[in-house]
Amino acid sequence: MSNEPRHHFARPAGQLLCALGCLIGLRLWGQSVSVVFQAVPREVVASRLHRIHMKNAEREADLKEMFDEAGCAGDRLEEEVVRRKDPPNIICTLPGLSGSLIIVGAHSDHAELGSGAVDDWSGASLLPSLFQALKDTPRKHTFTFVGFTDEEKGLLGSEFYVKHFPKERLAAICAMVNLECLGAGPTAVWAKVADKRLLTDLVNSTQSMHANLRAFNPEIGANDDTQAFRDKRLPVITIHSLTQETWPILHSPRDNLMAIHLDELYESYRLVSGYLAFIDQLLE
Repeated sequence: MSNEPRHHFARPAGQLLCALGCLIGLRLWGQSVSVVFQAVPREVVASRLHRIHMKNAEREADLKEMFDEAGCAGDRLEEEVVRRKDPPNIICTLPGLSGSLIIVGAHSDHAELGSGAVDDWSGASLLPSLFQALKDTPRKHTFTFVGFTDEEKGLLGSEFYVKHFPKERLAAICAMVNLECLGAGPTAVWAKVADKRLLTDLVNSTQSMHANLRAFNPEIGANDDTQAFRDKRLPVITIHSLTQETWPILHSPRDNLMAIHLDELYESYRLVSGYLAFIDQLLE
């Protein structure tokens, strides 16, 4: 594990004043925020990406094993059975100083065609590394990392998770950050469905890290694991890497490890690590 330098991010003072096309021109001002995270080395992200399996049950089992290796074990690591014939949701909890929750999710299953390296082992394999990036510094919020099952069968894992989440605790969810289809290109955001506050914070943290961020809204009819959270009017954001040119990779034989650019995947990992540490400081 490599130590990251201490970052000082500017506290945002308002909402986006323009469309996502003017991300670079957004001005930052106000109180600085100290943000600390410890990114794992690039080779760790690469090795976890390459632990891909064709069978969904093996992907879920390996994701659980990677969490355990990363230090999330015992009663902090659990399986949530959704359908007995299918793999479970894998849930890792990083306790914070308060009861407020930030949920970080990705789905580990894949479509029939291709190996699902982009959609969405790229996101799922980052979850243990994101846990490691945050775990050694006390956090204001409790972070819950979830590898959702059966996204490709109709968002079944995320719907089950929200449906069985204690109703009295739903209001404690400050953010659901969804990782979907990373590494196919530079980091992007699904701006159309993103909560405005979470989107503003993503823009600000990205600029403070001198990283790149694009906005790309998937085609009409596309959906992801944020839907169940949106149905409860909870704040969500989906971070991905797709463009109009790379969109056809999904659900095709082209969705394999050859479609992943490791440098782009690692840059997205560092960006998301900083973003999670950033919103942990800012969200109430």
